[in-house]
Amino acid sequence: MPSEPQPQGPAAAPFGTRNARGEWRPPYPIRYAPLFTWPLRGIELLKWFFRYPGYLWPTNMMIFVITVAAWYLTEPQVARCLHFQAGWMAQVYVRNMALMWLYYGAFHLHLHILKGEGASRKYDPNWPARNSRLFLFGDQVYDNIFWTCGVSGAIWTAYEILTLWLYANHRIPWLHWSQHPVWFVAWFFLIPIWREFHFYWVHRLIHWKPLYKHVHSLHHKNSNPITWSGMAMHPVEGTIYLSVVLIHWVVPSHPIHFLFDLQHTALTPANGHHGFEGPILKGKFPTGSYFHYLHHRYFECNYGESTIPLDRWFGTFRDGLPEGEGAKLPGEHV
Repeated sequence: MPSEPQPQGPAAAPFGTRNARGEWRPPYPIRYAPLFTWPLRGIELLKWFFRYPGYLWPTNMMIFVITVAAWYLTEPQVARCLHFQAGWMAQVYVRNMALMWLYYGAFHLHLHILKGEGASRKYDPNWPARNSRLFLFGDQVYDNIFWTCGVSGAIWTAYEILTLWLYANHRIPWLHWSQHPVWFVAWFFLIPIWREFHFYWVHRLIHWKPLYKHVHSLHHKNSNPITWSGMAMHPVEGTIYLSVVLIHWVVPSHPIHFLFDLQHTALTPANGHHGFEGPILKGKFPTGSYFHYLHHRYFECNYGESTIPLDRWFGTFRDGLPEGEGAKLPGEHV
């Protein structure tokens, strides 16, 4: 989600500033969600939860709708997954590739091909690299698509196939709506929080020097990230990153919870890597993550996201303002 509500409509055009290198930044420091503040500010918490943009809208609800549609329209029935058979496994793979191309492709088409938002809120003034030895095929877009679709997309599908097989063979616990309706609903609200917690710690892990050198450095070639950079990962990193879904092998859940967790993890990196500050589409769709852009720019900061203040708690937080300007908004507890 965006780090801060932003001006909408024509007045948003001059919003933000650029430094001497041409890098754009917002005029406010990055703020965390009011979920872990003390004392709790109930009204602010409720506004964050229900407002647009906020916890529910638009990203989490959009992925939830995609998950429900995928579950009822494209997911093979779990009973079919009793044995590894080409038919249902191919169905999962084709669906996942279609989702990735539609979701990632929509951002890329609008922002980088049609340049529908121009460059006024593009964090890095440069467009995707071409004729660069840093990337496969000499092209950042082609390189990122290869790693995102060709590698991470296959790992995404492998996790889904294996977990459906485990559900079908009753090898992992299955949560039924009729038996535990409250926990069934609660899972959907908790999954994005769990995903963020998991992401912080595995991200710190792959910044360990040996893993960074041989694994994570591939992702960090994208110092100017684009939409397709989100899942442009080494196979080892992709496996670690998507391991967030292994919780469903241990904690009782329904396959639709697993699917929501998996699709959330596989699709939302597009929102945080496309390199633009929202809102886009005439100021109507909040998107972008200056929080994560700073990680690609400076490497040793902002390992997590902006709901759980893990970076603040562990001293790796960068707010985006120049040194000396402080990291505090009026009324914010830091």
